[in-house]
Amino acid sequence: MKKVEICAPAGNLPSLKAAVDNGADAVYMGFSGDTNLRNFPGLNFTEDEVHKAIQYAHSRGKKVYIAVNAYPQEKELPLALETVDRAYGLGADAVIASDISVLSYIRKRYPGKRVHLSVQASASNVEAIEFYRRHFGIKRVVLPRVLTIDEIRELRKETDIEIEVFAFGLLCINSEGQCFLSSYITSESINTYGACSHPRFIDFVQDDNEGSLKILSNGVLLNKYSPSEEVAYPTPCKGKYYNRATGQLTNAIQDPESLNVLEILPEIIQAGVDSIKIEGRQRSRTYVEKVVSTFREALDNYYKHGSHGIDLSKKESIQSLFEGLSPSFGCYKGK
Repeated sequence: MKKVEICAPAGNLPSLKAAVDNGADAVYMGFSGDTNLRNFPGLNFTEDEVHKAIQYAHSRGKKVYIAVNAYPQEKELPLALETVDRAYGLGADAVIASDISVLSYIRKRYPGKRVHLSVQASASNVEAIEFYRRHFGIKRVVLPRVLTIDEIRELRKETDIEIEVFAFGLLCINSEGQCFLSSYITSESINTYGACSHPRFIDFVQDDNEGSLKILSNGVLLNKYSPSEEVAYPTPCKGKYYNRATGQLTNAIQDPESLNVLEILPEIIQAGVDSIKIEGRQRSRTYVEKVVSTFREALDNYYKHGSHGIDLSKKESIQSLFEGLSPSFGCYKGK
């Protein structure tokens, strides 16, 4: 029986080594710059680091996928295509892409290489998936976090393409690649420049009179926390906005939640997925180590002992690593 792959994040070389050493089958990563959608200062890899990362992973029988999944505008396109060349040239096992210009380039220039359709393409039905396979030769689709387990199961019946789904990490209410909330606030597209809440737009302001912490994006108040409150990752969809009817600040769009499918992992596997993805290239080495090792143990126990082999007590230990404030199954159990 072919086991489901664990695809782990890496924002730097220590995190990649942690992923590989703790049981990931594949690691996804990106070059420094605007070509991928985790474009944070100090994050991602230089060309030399990519070379070392691929060597480290391949020497241990693991795969490396390079994300080139931004949507480049005209002036950014040459860099995106150059990054594709560098990724394959250094031995990446697949490139993860979403923009049709990048996908078309890969199909023409590298017809024998693997390409995975990024979640940013938001392909959530069989017609869309088969369109990308027919025109661009994709081997795998990363599904957006808007589908139920039943819907994934139905997709599996209709297509034999590899299916990758998210299993753990930050959760968004919007379909990936289709959100413009931060663009409205910052006038900068996250799909082009690679970050929903780019640090250069975020300000943390301490109110000494109230003792509260205010978080602003480009001058727009996203959240206001009292000293006793936990602080969530600042994104527009999880912001607290003033409700004129109640006079209160509330999470009007989405509560700050994080995805954790450990409890329903057997159902995810039985739906026919090929890979489970852990979100978090912006997270620490410790995060990668703990989450990957937990899912490695859970998967191995599932294949040895079935659904009852998964130790659910481990669920609490990795929930402490959330960027959101509460656990969720996302849409997997219903919308």
